[in-house]
Amino acid sequence: MASWQKSACICCAQNCGLELEIEGNRIVKVRADKDNPRSQGYVCRKGLKIAHYQHNSSRLIHPLKRTSNGFQRISWDDGLDEIATTLRRIVDTGGPRSVAYMGGGGQGCHFEAAFGVRLLRGLGSRYHYSALAQELTGMFWAHGRMFGRQYLAPIPDEHQTDMLISVGWNGWMSHQMPQARRHLKRISDDPEKLLVVIDPRKSETAQKADIHLALRPGTDALLFKAMISIILNERWQDADYISRHVSGLAQISPWFKDFDAKAAIKVCELDYAQVRELCRLCGTRKWSLHTDLGILMNRHSTVVSYLAAVLMTICGRVGVQGGNLFPGYLMPLGAHSDERDKRTWRTAETDFFEIMGTFPPNVMPEEILSGREDRLRAVIVSGANPLRSYADTSAYEEAFRKLDLSVTIDVVMSETAALSQYVLPARSAYEKWDGTFFAWTHPEVFFQMRRPLLAPEGEPREESEIFTGLAERLGLIPPYPESLTQAALGDRLQFGLQLMQYAASEPRAAATLPFILARTLATALGSPNLAALWGLLQTAPKSFREMAVNAGFNPGLTIGEEIFQAILDHPEGLWIGKSDPEKNLESVRTEDGKINVFVPELADWIDEIDAPREKQALSLSAEYPLVLTAGRHFDHNANTIMRDPAWNDHKEACTLLIHPSDAAAAGIKDGQRVSVTTEAGRVEIPTEVTDTCSAGHVVIPHGFGLEYEGKTHGANVNRLAKNTNRDRLAATPLHRFIPCRVEPCG
Repeated sequence: MASWQKSACICCAQNCGLELEIEGNRIVKVRADKDNPRSQGYVCRKGLKIAHYQHNSSRLIHPLKRTSNGFQRISWDDGLDEIATTLRRIVDTGGPRSVAYMGGGGQGCHFEAAFGVRLLRGLGSRYHYSALAQELTGMFWAHGRMFGRQYLAPIPDEHQTDMLISVGWNGWMSHQMPQARRHLKRISDDPEKLLVVIDPRKSETAQKADIHLALRPGTDALLFKAMISIILNERWQDADYISRHVSGLAQISPWFKDFDAKAAIKVCELDYAQVRELCRLCGTRKWSLHTDLGILMNRHSTVVSYLAAVLMTICGRVGVQGGNLFPGYLMPLGAHSDERDKRTWRTAETDFFEIMGTFPPNVMPEEILSGREDRLRAVIVSGANPLRSYADTSAYEEAFRKLDLSVTIDVVMSETAALSQYVLPARSAYEKWDGTFFAWTHPEVFFQMRRPLLAPEGEPREESEIFTGLAERLGLIPPYPESLTQAALGDRLQFGLQLMQYAASEPRAAATLPFILARTLATALGSPNLAALWGLLQTAPKSFREMAVNAGFNPGLTIGEEIFQAILDHPEGLWIGKSDPEKNLESVRTEDGKINVFVPELADWIDEIDAPREKQALSLSAEYPLVLTAGRHFDHNANTIMRDPAWNDHKEACTLLIHPSDAAAAGIKDGQRVSVTTEAGRVEIPTEVTDTCSAGHVVIPHGFGLEYEGKTHGANVNRLAKNTNRDRLAATPLHRFIPCRVEPCG
């Protein structure tokens, strides 16, 4: 008999609430969950199509091992034994730097990271490669310098702002804030509010804007530098806010005092009067800023994130209502890691340091192919598909063929799995307990733990269970008394007391706590992920406990248990914390307690950014006369999460957007197949001639080129992205600025 069950979408970081109708162990209908307090009945097309993620012919059901005759089924015990033995041999001969873990849970399943990272640390390695370092680490690094911690990322207060500035963000399609379309429409429709969009393309969001600055691709840093210069020279900054909350302005003011803003804006191909008026509005309105991949994966990525934060700061828009606020969280997305600390690792071949505890996927192929004794030799990939999701597919393919050990843990036979030596089936997002730690709300803190709604077919396991099995075989879990396992079957508070006593007597317990919980409490709860959530709540920091009390939970030693039970009782999710908006700036963790706008490491880089040098740098060759944006958000792409093309109703969803003038010059007609060539490679793709693109600018969506049932669907844009075309500090790929040429096929 069919029944409706509460869950959430796992296609993007918003994780909107869903209700799934389950019948015969299948998802038969999907609708928005109006009871979800974060999304309140909001959902996009991707969430409504989630059954195609769950039910498709590429699902993995048994562990597999590559042999000379192709993949052969292998038992879990044999597979884990062989992987552990090979891992130990590689570490013993090549050292801990020879092993890497690539994962973190993607858009919907974050609990595996606690287990994957601890397995890695147990082997002595710090090489955690994650999607965060494919997109966000330049911003994290800049925020770490300015705000004191890399995980402090102020988000726009969309509820109280009267001017929302979007830069490189097509929120109507990518969302990236709860209920994005509702807020964008409300702001756009309100005559007392302004929606400002800075984007080379007349995106779906730009079409709703009051002000659209269609800047030249790749000139975001030049524009921000010009805007800061105008505001400071016109004295439109918030002097009172700066005196109370900011340090370092005197050191950076010379960077902007004599800067030729008019020349810079001309290179940006914008109207100076319009930009100046926007600067005046920034000095007088209660505004907030939303940036996204349009700058995070573009030229001068780290510097642009820094300049954006400086712009907000000098206008007094950080930590204030209606501006950008630091959200509360149960757990940050990553750990603060400072390269000035000698303990911070760097990659052996490319010399990039970890940011937020992660390393950039862009450099992994070079680390594998370096030929060094301490090169990467073993990679465990979990919940990721680097051979489609990350830049330079050709380089990744070459590198993965050279690994001594490659293991992929996934729900499906992905392109990465197909090139691996061992493939281990994971339970889907709807076959296990799991959740995410995306913090995009203020002042409330939201959390939802999705529960298993479908019985898995075959032998898939939670990723946490797989990592725990490997940890056991590698001898990474310290001995624990059988009485602890027995205590887990009874009262959890009593179990917690015994666990504390055990941890006090075992020095290794703290570093391996998720594994210990997986072998004790998980026997009662039925899930290592659920056991890890319980452990997280018992050890949550004082700052979160205070927010939980503000949200109505009782103070005291049992607050963690109370929140845990509330999460179990509310499958639709709930508010588990609430911060004080009046104390938002107390989140800053710098030594002087102020926002430090002077970041000396960026001085020379910022000095390079002026009109003459940028004009020269932006000049394109005759061989590659167009700028390709590798990445377009719209309703028909969901990274590589949706593999079955039936989810798009078999439409031709992957097209090249090209301006009519460029199409006419090349003799290209709408719908015609063309070849797109860059220094990295070549793909073929049908065109979509549209004036939403600016002249000289073409766009291809991300998340296509997937192989399903023997056919390739759409073009893999990462064939065109060279992994060495990257940010100089964070190594994020410059996906939004790839020189290319476009020619008719045949």
